[in-house]
Amino acid sequence: MATDGLITVRSAFGPKETMNRLEAEVRAKGLTVFAHIDHAAGAAEAGLQLRPTDLIIFGNAKGGTPLMQSVQTIGIDLPLKALVWQDASGNTWLSYNDLAWLAKRHGVGQEVQPTIEALRTALSALAKKATALP
Repeated sequence: MATDGLITVRSAFGPKETMNRLEAEVRAKGLTVFAHIDHAAGAAEAGLQLRPTDLIIFGNAKGGTPLMQSVQTIGIDLPLKALVWQDASGNTWLSYNDLAWLAKRHGVGQEVQPTIEALRTALSALAKKATALP
C-alpha cells in the first residue's frame, strides 16, 4: 500500500541480499544505477549508529523524460529511488515513491498516464523480485 506516496514492501531477505537482488534486477532491466548510498556506513564514519539503510538511485531517460516534458518540476523526484532498510525488530523493508503520487504532486498531464502506469508496474515488479522468494 502507498501511504503519503510511499510504497513499502517487506522482504524475505536481509538488507544486503535485498539490495543486491534489487540492484541486479535494475541492471537486468537495462536501467542505469546512478548512485548507491549506504546511510549506515555514513553514520558509522561519523561515529553514529544506524540500522542498515541503503538507497539506490536509478532510471533511464526513456522513462523519465516524458514526465519532465509534461511538468519539469517532477525532475526533483527523478531519477527513481528505492530504500532498503531494517527496522528495530530486524525485519527488512524496501520502500519507494509511488509514481501516481509523484504525478499528482507535480500535476503531470494525462498524456503521460501510460508512462506512469508502465513505470508503476515496472517498480512493483522490481520490488517483488528483490523481496519475494521465487
